[in-house]
Amino acid sequence: MSSPRRELNSESIRKDFPILGRTIHGKPLIYLDNAATSQKPYPVIEQIASYYGRSNANVHRSIHTLGEEATALYEEARDTVCRFIHAPSREGVIFTRGTTEAINLVAFSWGRAHLHPGDEILLSVLEHHSNLLPWQLLAEEKRAKLVFLDIDEEGRLPLDRLDRLLTDRTRLVAVTGASNVMGTIIPLRRIVERAHAAGAVVMVDGAQRVPHLAVDVQEIGCDFLAFSGHKMLGPTGVGVLYGKPELLEQMPPFLVGGEMVREVWPDRATWNALPGKFEAGTPSMAGAIGLGAAVTYLDRLGMEAVRAHGEGLVREAWAALSKLDGVTLCGPPPSEERVPLISFHCRGIHPHDLAAALDEDGIAVRAGRHCADPLMRRLGVPGTVRASFYLYNTRDDVQAFVQSVQRAIDLLS
Repeated sequence: MSSPRRELNSESIRKDFPILGRTIHGKPLIYLDNAATSQKPYPVIEQIASYYGRSNANVHRSIHTLGEEATALYEEARDTVCRFIHAPSREGVIFTRGTTEAINLVAFSWGRAHLHPGDEILLSVLEHHSNLLPWQLLAEEKRAKLVFLDIDEEGRLPLDRLDRLLTDRTRLVAVTGASNVMGTIIPLRRIVERAHAAGAVVMVDGAQRVPHLAVDVQEIGCDFLAFSGHKMLGPTGVGVLYGKPELLEQMPPFLVGGEMVREVWPDRATWNALPGKFEAGTPSMAGAIGLGAAVTYLDRLGMEAVRAHGEGLVREAWAALSKLDGVTLCGPPPSEERVPLISFHCRGIHPHDLAAALDEDGIAVRAGRHCADPLMRRLGVPGTVRASFYLYNTRDDVQAFVQSVQRAIDLLS
């Protein structure tokens, strides 16, 4: 007999987020910019404050009590993240400054060692600049070729086209786990299987996927996964690169300096074991510890409940927005193929003007090109307004948001 589906009590959850008590322009804050960065609950804030107030010291280097406490907290956070993404071993979990640094690490270290003239890197037109620009620079340096998988009219990636684009020159497939504009959830397992069959390595940008869906890197089968702490209730300045240890072992270091070495002579050095080999210098101890607290918070709620809550909000918002005159919605219709965000544009109204009008009602959304210029050109729009929901958003937030959009259209049209 299956256990009953857990549901989130977003009204109760909201009490954990002090910033949600703010007013903006005299109105209660409604925060719908979660795809850019999420808010932080008391357990995360308190864990970071506790570290600085009780155990602040550098990790891995001190034989005193504070150093040992800091090291234990830091490495416990790694174990927490390892379990959260179901990594087979903690050696493959590397702390970075975020998704961007993690992808650059792979491009610099794996890419430089494995790409040659004429090789191909397969991307999609959905990619955020962070999963495009590193490969552009690498392709230019190595005289490799970038190949792009287009979307269908609803923003999905047609896998029959993928089969035609994969060749014996494809060395890497770099793809988002979920689009930060269209909301599309990418069928990663099927992409990984086809890429591996072609002999390619797979890099996944998980920045928009990991905060909302249960992720199992072993089930997905990807070779690398990058994500950021600040989009999943954690602090800024910390993220994760998961890599298969057998690949990481072969890769040269990305940054060099303290801690990532085993022994150093005047003319040579030997590198530290994983994961330390890729964590040069003093890491963001507080950041990693805060991320561990964020993951613990999400685990307590249950990622299936987090996903279901987001799906409910995006369905309601989609249904209401689709009734407004002049509004064009982007991406596939609400289903289990979407993360909880909606991008849209309004006839005759610049996205920045619409977002400013919403801000007057205390509603925070994102407006612009969302670091996805190629996709905006593909859609033929100068930008979109994006409302992105998370576990502390409510149906009342959705209703207030849609009403504010209608008022803005009436004002600006």
